[in-house]
Amino acid sequence: MLDGGLPAPDGAAGDEDVDLTVLREAARLIGRAESPELAISGILRLLSQMLGLNRARVMLPRIHDPGLTIRYAYGLTDEERERGQYHAGEGVAGRVMRTGQVAVVQDIDQEPLFLGRAVRRRTLPDEIVAYIAVPLMDGGVPMGVLAAHRLRQRPRKIDRDLGTLQTIAVFIVQILKFNALLEERTAHLRDENRQLKDALSSAQPAHGILGESEPLRAALQNALKVADTEVTVLITGESGTGKERFAELLHDQSGRRDGPFLAINCAAIPEQLLESELFGHERGAFTGANAAKKGKIEMADGGTLFLDEIGDMSPDLQTKLLRVLEKRVIQRVGGNRDIPVTVRILAATHKNLQQAVNEGRFRLDLYYRLNVFPLHLPPLRERPGDVRLLTRHFLYRTNREYRRNVVLGEGVLERLESYAWPGNIRQLENILRRAVLMARRDQVSAADVDAILAQESSIEQSVPPAPPPGRAVTPVGTPAGAPPPVPAARPYRRGANRTATCCSAPWRRPAATRRGRPGRWA
Repeated sequence: MLDGGLPAPDGAAGDEDVDLTVLREAARLIGRAESPELAISGILRLLSQMLGLNRARVMLPRIHDPGLTIRYAYGLTDEERERGQYHAGEGVAGRVMRTGQVAVVQDIDQEPLFLGRAVRRRTLPDEIVAYIAVPLMDGGVPMGVLAAHRLRQRPRKIDRDLGTLQTIAVFIVQILKFNALLEERTAHLRDENRQLKDALSSAQPAHGILGESEPLRAALQNALKVADTEVTVLITGESGTGKERFAELLHDQSGRRDGPFLAINCAAIPEQLLESELFGHERGAFTGANAAKKGKIEMADGGTLFLDEIGDMSPDLQTKLLRVLEKRVIQRVGGNRDIPVTVRILAATHKNLQQAVNEGRFRLDLYYRLNVFPLHLPPLRERPGDVRLLTRHFLYRTNREYRRNVVLGEGVLERLESYAWPGNIRQLENILRRAVLMARRDQVSAADVDAILAQESSIEQSVPPAPPPGRAVTPVGTPAGAPPPVPAARPYRRGANRTATCCSAPWRRPAATRRGRPGRWA
């Protein structure tokens, strides 16, 4: 028995059966082997032990010149493999590599082209020794040579050995091509990871804010100037530019870093519920209020409260928020007790608040209270170079999350950099996730990106850009050059600054008595 449990060939076994056994076992080796070295060496061992094709070797071009070197072999010593170096076109193997034609040497002693460089003649049997060399062809182009010795005087015809070697050569070509593709993908991933690490190291991202462009660096510098203060900051910028990340940075770099950081989206909660979420409520303030509850402002005491999309807040809540900023006290819904709070308020919006003030949709006094320090975040299309950096970051993170090894094909980064990104960073991340999930053969092509961006093309940026910081708030229709008029005072409304239940839930006037207890809610 041979290694691996294969039966040794004998005279009774037909040559055809032996050939099929060799090919079948070679296919199994290809499927089981963990590396090209194990697969090819195992196949060469089969050729020696089953067919008598001894000292089989695979010669491939050297890295720096077209000469050949023995890369894989069975039955050769390390010294013999080291000697197996050939110049381009040199010897039998060189001619096979140059012409792409097979070479059958019936007697190596009678062939001048046979050099005997790797295997000395004295190490071979005294009998007549033949030498067969076949090219490893890839698309009609030789990529290497497979060669072996055999005894000339054998019952098995040399033509059958030649046919088997040609078939095995096809197997080896596929192994080498697959390994080359795998190495290319792996090298591409290593390059992507290296570039990402280099970029992350050079950019020194703070609190998840990634980018190297000058507009982003300017925004970061402005944020750090006021981070360790109590000043109220109004963060403006298009949707998806990272306003909440900047709010977290302002909190983490302040003296309140050990306190709570709470965020609430004023546009995501109905007006009737937003008041209770912000200010809390007392027990019995409305139907279902079975217990007193603190609001976000009270819960953020000693820390920071981030009000996202402040431009969607109703006028009534604007009035109550103004009182918090001025008096540093709140009243819960259904209560009449002032509760002191020491909370830093950060606000953000993607809308033009100055225009909202001009149109009477936002209080001027609240605008000035919030806009003590304006911080504008640039859109992604105005951050040169950051799309490439963010793309690599999101690709790396998405691959880890979904356990993929997807890479970006040629032209993908350039295509992404040329897009306008109306949804900014959030849109870029979502598109990268979609591209990774839809990728075929673990590669995102430029055509894939074009198809995804075509689906996004109907999205337009309908929000007017915010005016530059420092521009005066002037009502619409004011003649050019005319001084801005003094805003008209709002009409006085009884109880305008009192936190009531009218915005939270319907309520009933207290009944005269309820079960003999006056003053209870009916």
